[in-house]
Amino acid sequence: MFQIRWLWRNMTGKRKYLVMGLMLSVITMSMTVVVPKLSQMLIDDVIVGGMRERLAPLLLGMCGVQLARTVLRYVMVLFMEFSSQHLIMKLRQSIFDTLINQELRFYDKNRTGDLITRVTGDMEYVRHTCAQIVYTFTDSIAVLLAAIVFLSTMSVGLTLCMLAVTPIIAVLSFVYVRRIKPIYANLREKLSRLNTAAQENIAGNRVVRAFAREDYEIEKFDQCSREYRKANLVAAYKWQAFSPVIDLFCQILSVIMILAGGIFVINGSLTYGELTAFSGLTWALSSPMRNMGNILNDIQRFFASADKVIEVFYSRPLIVDRYDCVDKETRLEGKIEFQDVSFAYGSQPVLSHLSFSVNPGETLAIMGPTGSGKTTLVNLICRFYDVTEGRVLVDDVDVRMWKLSKLRGSIGLAAQDVFLFSDTIDGNIAYGDPDMPEEDVYKYASAAAADPFIRRMEEGYNTIVGERGVGLSGGQRQRIALARALAIQPPILILDDTTSAVDMETEQFIQHQLRNLEFNCTKIIVAQRISSVKDADRIMILQDGQVDMGTHAQLMARPGYYREICELQNVPNLPPLDPEAVAAYERQKAARAAGEAAEKEAARRRLRPKRRPAAEQKEPALAGGKGE
Repeated sequence: MFQIRWLWRNMTGKRKYLVMGLMLSVITMSMTVVVPKLSQMLIDDVIVGGMRERLAPLLLGMCGVQLARTVLRYVMVLFMEFSSQHLIMKLRQSIFDTLINQELRFYDKNRTGDLITRVTGDMEYVRHTCAQIVYTFTDSIAVLLAAIVFLSTMSVGLTLCMLAVTPIIAVLSFVYVRRIKPIYANLREKLSRLNTAAQENIAGNRVVRAFAREDYEIEKFDQCSREYRKANLVAAYKWQAFSPVIDLFCQILSVIMILAGGIFVINGSLTYGELTAFSGLTWALSSPMRNMGNILNDIQRFFASADKVIEVFYSRPLIVDRYDCVDKETRLEGKIEFQDVSFAYGSQPVLSHLSFSVNPGETLAIMGPTGSGKTTLVNLICRFYDVTEGRVLVDDVDVRMWKLSKLRGSIGLAAQDVFLFSDTIDGNIAYGDPDMPEEDVYKYASAAAADPFIRRMEEGYNTIVGERGVGLSGGQRQRIALARALAIQPPILILDDTTSAVDMETEQFIQHQLRNLEFNCTKIIVAQRISSVKDADRIMILQDGQVDMGTHAQLMARPGYYREICELQNVPNLPPLDPEAVAAYERQKAARAAGEAAEKEAARRRLRPKRRPAAEQKEPALAGGKGE
């Protein structure tokens, strides 16, 4: 039972409360035999024997036992809740620490809705198990053993008669567990899909409305909901098929007690008081058997949920600090170098043998068609992914050797997908340094051309930004993200298509501010506008795994991707092209196109199903026909 051992290990420091709770469970359930014993004495001694002086003490004893048991049960529940809440808080914090430190590959493979289900619904069921199922199981075992011992002291024969059905219930429970386990695993997966569908539609509500796909998404969510309902019904049907059988055998106990008990009383081997005690403790034999079905039902749900929580709990990122990692107090210079770098997402290559360097304080612009690897290159600098081959160096140190907090804390990143937290605008800009003075927040907001529109808002910098920046335009979100990146005064500033949603006048202002920053930094600018990259010290073109490097003047003077973009964006004063260079470029394009076509054909042939030899393609004889 690895799941149980895992819970026990993570309950360090609060195990004593669980143990004390379980001890109180055993004590209080064992006390349930006291009242039937007093009832037996009341009938045999007072009613039948006529010892009236014992009436008051027996009644007071019954009331005292019940009162003491009620108080102890209350304390027991407090202990169980305290230990379970401590456990879940610790597990939740550990899992959040794991998720926050995970690498991007983990989130590439796991759905957000599924992760949310693990942290919420699955975790709550783990808590429910520790707080309730554990003591319910202990209660059942304790009261069953106490009842068997007590009843055996009065009549072993009648006790054995009543326990005769126990093996049958045990076999039925084993069969039920075998059948219900995969059903609960499937139920949990359906819940994950339902939560994923809900999360995606809430986060992407604007896109849904923009494309008028409300009906489609409602139908898709309804389908997930129906599948979840169906999985729940399957589990319920299994339980309802099992539960009545258990109840039937539990009711048989009462029949056995009446028939066999009557015979024992007639034979004189059992008194009326003892028969009353047996009658009063019939529930103590039947209830544990009935509860066992519920417990097994809940335990299987616990195992399904705990497996998912444990999977995240023990997942560890591969991108971590080395034991001999490099860290230093001083500011980085900002030198970047790629040495024969190759990278692939799984089997899909993105970068191949890429080499270049950027000196401290330089500005490198990166352009290229969609899917050429621009954002991947940026991710490798931040070490969100590790290279497949080669090395990425920052200040002549491999990024795999840098302490992650030092490396990433030295990089100001304004990503392509802008994410703003549900906080004030001031809090979002000062996210990298919460102790930043207000004056600095205003200064970097001004440098990012964000100050004017922020001050026009009703609450200015104290305006609460909606989730992911809802309520702000794309350009406003980009400018706040740029201010956030500038605010930490990074040695390396990476702008991944950061000004794509702002107007040309605002972009010119931002470009001017970037050229005149009060701190020295190396700038990597990923963009598709010529106006965003033309003033860079160098421009790198990524296309079809090839790299072309040069200045604005050099690249627009020769045929290629950059020249084509200049023509599409109507850049003025383009120099004439050398006809021989154009012809050579066209031949290269034709060769690349032919190579791509050949690769596609080879891939198509690999995927094509193999034909069977002609001798194996004979059709079988028709039924009733003449065989060969």
